[in-house]
Amino acid sequence: MLRRLLVLIVPLLVALVAALGVPLAFAVVQRESQETYLDRLGDASRFASLAENALASDRLTALREELLRYDRLYGISAALVGTDGTVLESSRRPFPLTDPNVEVGLEAAFGGYRGETDQSVWPWEEVDLVVVEPVGRDSEVVAAVVTISPTGGLRSAILRQWGVLALIGLVPMLGVVAVAWPMSRWVLRPVRTLDEATAAVAGGRLDARADELGGPPELRRLAASFNAMVDVVGRALRRQRAFVADASHQLRNPLASLRLAVDNLAPHVTGDAGREAQRIAVDEAEEMGRVLDTLLAATRLDSASAAEPVDVDNLLATHVPGWRALAGDLRLEVAVPPGLRALEPPGGLGSVLDELVGNAIRLSGGTHVKVWGRTTDGHVELHVTDNGTGLTDDERAEAVSRFWRAPRHQNIAGTGLGLAICAELIESAGGELDLRPAEPHGLDAVVRLGTNTA
Repeated sequence: MLRRLLVLIVPLLVALVAALGVPLAFAVVQRESQETYLDRLGDASRFASLAENALASDRLTALREELLRYDRLYGISAALVGTDGTVLESSRRPFPLTDPNVEVGLEAAFGGYRGETDQSVWPWEEVDLVVVEPVGRDSEVVAAVVTISPTGGLRSAILRQWGVLALIGLVPMLGVVAVAWPMSRWVLRPVRTLDEATAAVAGGRLDARADELGGPPELRRLAASFNAMVDVVGRALRRQRAFVADASHQLRNPLASLRLAVDNLAPHVTGDAGREAQRIAVDEAEEMGRVLDTLLAATRLDSASAAEPVDVDNLLATHVPGWRALAGDLRLEVAVPPGLRALEPPGGLGSVLDELVGNAIRLSGGTHVKVWGRTTDGHVELHVTDNGTGLTDDERAEAVSRFWRAPRHQNIAGTGLGLAICAELIESAGGELDLRPAEPHGLDAVVRLGTNTA
């Protein structure tokens, strides 16, 4: 936000300085050009006066010497041109009468008036300043004096004054920017602290609070509202965790007692129908236990810690033996490149892979399960692929919902919460769980996680 604020301020300052400086730069060009022109015009008028007397007495030697001394002293060529276009006297030979500016000036002078007086010279224009002064008056013009002045010094003077103007405009602008930087930081400090508190709460630190004392009243009210919201969320989570602890303590013991009592009924049950009912009761008690454990795990997601980097190699070394034991006769292949590091979801990446591999072994109906991985676009992808019956498009969309189970899996032990919990764990780490069809058949469960860049 600080950079965006400065991006708004600095162009406005530049525009303000330009709005003041550009007209001043134009004024400098016009003033310097006009002063130079008037100076050259005075010299040309003096030569015109001398030339008029010289032509009247038919003595041009003194005029020629004056023109030569003027050229040697100032480096400005000068000439006396007759009305027929011939050079009567000049400080240089040949004299450039074919220059367009000279031709225009002579035409005006022979008409009895001066040519263009506004001859602005810009620093990037390598042109000469041409001044033509008629000798005589009105219809009695008998010749014209032409001076051609180099403008290098004029252009250098303009550039120097432009540099001074730029410096005069740059210094206060830099001063304003230098003051705006700390002032902007001071003004935006409450916003920054609020942003930091928000990021901390999003990362699981519910004890973080925003500063309610600094900044303008609107931000103080916003910070107070944010802190109140965090307090409400914290109290709700504490109540939820207390409920989880109480439910864990209050339900586990009665459920264990119920399971033991149902088991102890076995010797006292007679008849096939009675034994079948007792077996169903045992299965239901076990299922209740699994549902209770899974619900408790799902509820604890809100209190899980933030994602941390993990070495996939070390993780696989501890989990693959258990997968092979669970697979039995089913072929299990692990092809994950070494050196992968990923952000581990709260609760552990191993538990997520355990659930995905366990589902592939128990529910896919296939003969081959492959666990493989790769890096792509700055992320790590871990795939659990089977060659079983797979899921339809609708089933894949519903599979991450809580308590959802495919119709053909209703008689297989499970709660329908495993994939939902895995998806929430992965999303809490900034990742994604994607269920895709495998080729030619089966299911490809893809865990996409960020890499550790620290």
